[in-house]
Amino acid sequence: MDKKNALRAGTLAAGTTLMMLLMSSPALALTRDDGDDPGTGLSVIETLGLYVFAPIVLFAVIAGLVMVLDRSKEEHRVTSRNIKTRETMKKAEAKG
Repeated sequence: MDKKNALRAGTLAAGTTLMMLLMSSPALALTRDDGDDPGTGLSVIETLGLYVFAPIVLFAVIAGLVMVLDRSKEEHRVTSRNIKTRETMKKAEAKG
């Protein structure tokens, strides 16, 4: 990438970041809004369960389902048994 494109990309990234920070400033406000009625906070265990353990479990379930329900054919999978190298091609030609 030349310098002009790099400068353009950097400017765009910095501008986008600045606009996102400016737009999110009300989310960081310390004063309460009218009608604001927050509930009780989450405990450490609840927070870890919701934001750490639940995504890991969900990923594991999806990955497990993909592996169990995989119906691809054996000859389409790349394994050490079906990789064709020059040596295996020469052996195959010599046999037949």
